[in-house]
This record gives sequence, structure tokens and C-alpha cells, in this order.
Amino acid sequence: MSAAANRRTALRLGAAGAAGGGLAMSGATPASADPSTAGVVAGPVFDVRRYGAKGDGRTIDSPAINRAIAAAAKNGGTVFFPAGTYTSYSVRLRSDVTLHLDRGATLLAAQPRDGKGFDAPGEGAGNPYQDFGHSHWRASLIWGEGLENIGIGGPGRIDGAALVRNMTPESPPGTGDKAIALKLCRNVVIRDVTIVRGGHLSILPTGVDNLSIHNVTIDTVRDGINVDCCRNVRISHCTVNTHGDDAIVLKSSYALGFPRATENVTIADSMVSGYDVGTLVEGTFGREDPLAADRDGPTGRIKFGTESNGGFRNIAISNMIFERCRGLALETVDGGLLEDVTISNITMRDVSNTPFFLRLGARMRGPAGREIGKLRRVSISDVTVHNADPRYPSMIVGLPGHDVEDVRISNVRVHMRGGLSMTEAAEQPLDLINTFFAEPGAREPYAVPDRPQSYPEPSMFGILPAWAFYVRHATGVRMDNVDVHFERPDTRPAVVLEDVRDADLHRVRLSKAEGAPTFVLRDMSDFALHQSRPVGEARIPGHVVHEEL
Repeated sequence: MSAAANRRTALRLGAAGAAGGGLAMSGATPASADPSTAGVVAGPVFDVRRYGAKGDGRTIDSPAINRAIAAAAKNGGTVFFPAGTYTSYSVRLRSDVTLHLDRGATLLAAQPRDGKGFDAPGEGAGNPYQDFGHSHWRASLIWGEGLENIGIGGPGRIDGAALVRNMTPESPPGTGDKAIALKLCRNVVIRDVTIVRGGHLSILPTGVDNLSIHNVTIDTVRDGINVDCCRNVRISHCTVNTHGDDAIVLKSSYALGFPRATENVTIADSMVSGYDVGTLVEGTFGREDPLAADRDGPTGRIKFGTESNGGFRNIAISNMIFERCRGLALETVDGGLLEDVTISNITMRDVSNTPFFLRLGARMRGPAGREIGKLRRVSISDVTVHNADPRYPSMIVGLPGHDVEDVRISNVRVHMRGGLSMTEAAEQPLDLINTFFAEPGAREPYAVPDRPQSYPEPSMFGILPAWAFYVRHATGVRMDNVDVHFERPDTRPAVVLEDVRDADLHRVRLSKAEGAPTFVLRDMSDFALHQSRPVGEARIPGHVVHEEL
């Protein structure tokens, strides 16, 4: 590893809906199994072995599995997988059917061969307004479109061994890239399963209403749970490890051919992480691989976006653990509204970029004529962060003339590793910035480019001239009982507020390096600071061009 890479790595990582009911047997089901609790369907049980599945890890069992599903769909029922390894191509869900993988059962994605493989992506694949993987559903291990009352349950395993991570329209016929993909479905329960090697997207519901994902474990390279254009979603008691991409991500793409909001979502009592791939389910929790494919640190976070045509409304995130991964990212860059979001009771440890990233941008990947979106009414409270990357303060960043509005941050404690200075903010040294996102080259420290059309990522701005908070193009920022401190002195200002109106900070405690200002106010109007340290009180009711406190 080069000296530059060593320096970068050191800074990044630091030192350290069930339904019950009687079972009418249609196949041999062990007395210990209760498949009726796996999903939303009660009724007869259809054992896949009765329909020809071998479960020997060699035979392609998807034809037999699909026969069992067809039989169950006639009047509703549960398709039961006893212990064994069911090597398969596409499993085609139907309405009123639950798949139940019993303990010791694995549904294994088979390698395409002899002209056979996963289903073709289907009509409409390749919509240009989002990544190809979000534009099709059928090239998956399990898929369904236009269904209702469906379930997938464990305690068995789904192994996407043969699924690819970067499928394109030019990929060979038979290629698959998702473990579970659902389009325009309703009343869906996914619970108690483990998913490993999930391809590009382990779980992709698009346009799904009334969705519950409960007690699911995912260990994969790319996205874990990817909720797109969905309404009434409950994600709870999940453990999602995704070193190279986002763990739980909300999107509102144009994949359906029209914008549709993701709304009424709760994410609770779960853990996201960026351990080395496979080491979560192994129980070794590996920390050897320092970078994701985009050359930032391990991903594994909760994110809104980047696809954001339809927007995000009424979202509550609570009781979460972030471990060795990036922090929260709330992004709307394609014209959608992001509003009415509450985030509470979060702990983060070994954060590989910023704890909080709120970004209103103007990428506008969608049909022409859309207006820039809005980001407003966000509350973040009761958060503890330890060992965060010193290059990236928490950020609230809009655009000129398009402010982020009404953000409240309270009861937050953040430990930053520190150790940087305004020299790095001016020089933008190549060993510290990520040129995958940031523009290289020295600059005046406060001359941070707006980059309205760029892909949103905390590293997009390079080394910022603040170490605790960087707030730009915002209105109505409130902070109360916020404590941010560094381990080693950082001589950048703690907080920079630029083009901000109406900022009220109460009981804010910040570390201070000798000779460095705590606050820098630029093009600031109506600033108030109360009962804080090291600056106790300040009130600026008017406008200031540049003032340091």
C-alpha cells in the first residue's frame, strides 16, 4: 500500500404480518415446522419435494419449485422447503403464496449454463433515469409483479452465489442480479430469512404497498434492502452488512415510468454495518478491507436517494446501530420532496465519513421540466457517534436560492478523530480527497464549489473548512444539547454557516484548538447562540458578511 493510501486509511479508520391457521398437508411437512407463520398466507402446505425438487445442491430445482407455487396459487397456501440445497434459476411468485425455507434449507442461485438461466429482464428494462438494476425485476432468483398477499419466510437461507453485481443491457442471456425483486405488489411479508451474496440488490421492492421486512439478516457486497416508490413499509429487527454499498436505502426512482413517493416508512430496532463481506454471518466481523468500490470507506449505511424523482415523506428511523460504516445520508437531487423525517436513538461507531449528510441537489435525472426539489422538516435526536472520519463534518447543504429548511438536531454527542487543519482545506491533498467524487486542486478554503449536478456523496466537496458542522444554503437550523469534540486538535473552525438564515443554537459544546475560531459566519442572517462553550452567548439579529466567534 502506498504512503498516500496509508495516510488516507489511517484517517478513515482510526485506531481502532404473520397469519396463523391450521395446516392442510399437501406433502410431507415435519411436525416441528410451522410454515403458516412465515408470511401473510394461511392454508395448505405444498412440499417442493412432492413436485420433483431434489434439494441435492446439483439438480436445477426451479421447475419443480414453480410447479409447487402454481399448485399453491390455486387456492392459496405455503410452499415448503425442507432441509436441503435447492439450486435454482428464477422462482416466480404468485398471489396468495408464501415461501417457507425451513431450518437447513438453502435456495441457491445456479450458474447459467447450456442455454438456461434466470428469466429475461422483461419489457421496459433500461429506463435511462436510474441505474439499470433498478429498471427490471425478472432477472432475479425470486421475483413477482402485480401480486398480493405474498410472503417469504425462514429460518432458511437464500444464497445468490451466481448473481452478478453489475448487470447491464449487454449482459449474456440468463444473467441474474437480484435475490428478491417485487414490482407493484401489496401485502408482502419477508421475515426470518438470511440472504448472502445478494447480487446487485438483495431485496428490491418497487411500487410495493403494505410491506413488512422483519428479522432478516443480509450479508452481501452491494445493496441490502432497497425500498423504491413504496408506501406503508415496516423494517424491523434486521441485521444488514453491505461493505460496498448501502445497507438500507430508500429510493423514489422513475422505474415505474412515473414519479411515486416513498412514504409512511418505519425503520427500527436494527443494525447496519460495513464489515468485510461474509464475515457477519461467519461471526468474525472482519475489518481488513478499508475501501468500497467508490474509494470511500465501507458503506453499509442508511440512505435516502440518490434516485429521488418521487420524493420521501413521513419517515421514522429509530433504535439503530451503525457499525464500521458511513453515517446517515438524506439526499434529494432529482426534483422530489424530502420532508417530515424523524431520526432518533441512534449509535454509530467507526464512521467512515460524516455522521449526517443532508443534501438538496439538482442532478435532475428524469424527464425534462421538473423543478428542483425541497428538503425540509427533518428532526435528528438522541444520537451518539464515536470515531468519525475527521475529513467530513456533519453537513446540511442546499443550493443557492434553494435552501434546506427546518432542520432540528438535539441530544447529540459526536467524537471526531481530528488532526487536520486549514492547510488541508486549502491544498486539497490527493492523499486525503477522493477524486471519484471530489474535484482535485487547491482552492481558497471557504470557496467550496456548489456542484449542483454532481452525484451526492459527503466526499464530493473535498476537505471542508469545518470539522464539526458545515451548513450552507439553509433556513431554520436548530441545535440543542449538542456536544462535538475531537481526539486530536483540529485547527479548522468547528462550525461554518454560510448563506444561512435563522440559526438558533442552544447548549452546544465544541472542542477548541488554540488560535482557531469556533464559529465562522458568512453571509449569515439572524444567528443566536445560548449557554454554549467555548463561546457562551452571541446574538446577531441582522446580516453579516464574515464574522468569527
